[in-house]
Amino acid sequence: MEEKKLNAYEDFLEHIGKTGPAREDDYLDAVVAVSQTSPAVEEPVNVGERIKKFRNDKGLTLTDISRRTNVPVEVLEQIEDNLISPPLGTLIKLGKALDMKMGYLISSGEIKPFTIVRKNQGQSLSRLSSKKGKSYGYSYEMLAADKNDRSMDPFLVTLEPTDTLEELSSHDGQEFIFVLSGQMEVRLDDYVDVLNPGDSIYYDSTTPHLVRARGGNKAYILAVLYSSH
Repeated sequence: MEEKKLNAYEDFLEHIGKTGPAREDDYLDAVVAVSQTSPAVEEPVNVGERIKKFRNDKGLTLTDISRRTNVPVEVLEQIEDNLISPPLGTLIKLGKALDMKMGYLISSGEIKPFTIVRKNQGQSLSRLSSKKGKSYGYSYEMLAADKNDRSMDPFLVTLEPTDTLEELSSHDGQEFIFVLSGQMEVRLDDYVDVLNPGDSIYYDSTTPHLVRARGGNKAYILAVLYSSH
């Protein structure tokens, strides 16, 4: 299956060289085919261990972090024990509470002035259910974890179909999302909409929000988060 997708992508590149610019739908199909290929052999970063280490290094207690983030102590304990992987908004709050960029919590390499991330080589994380360790809505791959002094954090996100409707979250910053494939439902306060491949949305992260897969199938999105920290 992976070889078939890669061959299709190579054919697409050859098509561009022969015929000039392709249709937008052709381009999106090629991007999605590459984004859905099997990831490189790289274990997800243990974010919980890193958060616990940074917290201890700074002499902070779980109660200290809870007060700074409004995340309950019991949830922080689950995160540090790697029973649950925090959503992006919570990672931003934890980064601010620990006085560091969110990306530093999941970067496994040397911090650099610039970074190039090859296909399927981004730092990956998966949200887990605290009860059964199953997929809990989405997994994400960070595309610039090793870039220092970032103002933006780009991710490739896989939204998994789930019957669980989580609470809306809010945090500092702004977000831009571009849908690569599938359908994505977005909630902003009382506003609800559905985005299809090629659609995008830009909003203030201070607005209570939630994104999830729609239609019973996975959705693949490019998400870029901005934080002033």
